[in-house]
Amino acid sequence: MKRGLFITLEGTEGSGKSTQIRWLAERLRREGWTTRELREPGGTAIGEEIRHLFKHSSAGNCLTPEAELLLMNASRAQLVREVIRPALAAGEAVVCDRFHDSTVVYQGYGRQLDLATIRGVVDLAVGTTKPDLTLLLFVPIEVSEARRLRRDSELLTPARDRMEEAGREFFERVEQGYRELAAAESGRVRLLDATASIEDVREMIWAEVSSFMVKNTSEM
Repeated sequence: MKRGLFITLEGTEGSGKSTQIRWLAERLRREGWTTRELREPGGTAIGEEIRHLFKHSSAGNCLTPEAELLLMNASRAQLVREVIRPALAAGEAVVCDRFHDSTVVYQGYGRQLDLATIRGVVDLAVGTTKPDLTLLLFVPIEVSEARRLRRDSELLTPARDRMEEAGREFFERVEQGYRELAAAESGRVRLLDATASIEDVREMIWAEVSSFMVKNTSEM
C-alpha cells in the first residue's frame, strides 16, 4: 500500500485558500489519489460544533485567547484521530484548509500567547501527525482587507466570522507570523504569491505538489 500524503494550505483572510483547496483536491483525484478535503476548525461532527462557536456564534464573543487555543486543539485532536490518521494509513491524500501553523500564527503572534505553551498544546493534539507539505498563500494586509470587503459586498447576508473582526494590528502580527514561519521552516512551507491570478496560483500550487511527489516517489 502506498504512503498517504498530507498537504495543508495556510494564509490570511482573502488569500484564496478555499478556492484553491477545492481545485487541488480535485486535481489529486484526477491523478489517482483517494482524497479527503478537510478544514479547521471542523472536519468532524465535534469539530464543526466547535467551529460554529469559535467563528460564528454570539456565545463566542467572550472567548479568551487561552480558550481559543484549547478549543482549536480540541477540534484538531478529534480530526487527527478520527479522520486524518486513518486516511493516511489507508494511503489517501489529505488536503486541509489550515492546521497547526494557524494556531501558532493566530493565537501566538496575533493573540500574543506564549509560543512555547502553544507548541506544547499543539504537540498534544497532533503528536507525530504533521503535514508533509504546507502551501502558504501570502497576500499583503492591504490586499487581504480589499478582498474581504469586496467579498462581503457581493453577499446579501455575509456570514459573521469572529476572527475577521479583529483589528488591523492583529492582522499585521499575523502577517509577520506567517513570514517568520516561512523563513524558519522553508523545507516544509512553500511561500506562494497569492496576489497573482487564480490560474497562476494554481500553477504554482501544482508545481510545488508535483515536485514534492517526484522527490518522495520511493516512499509513496
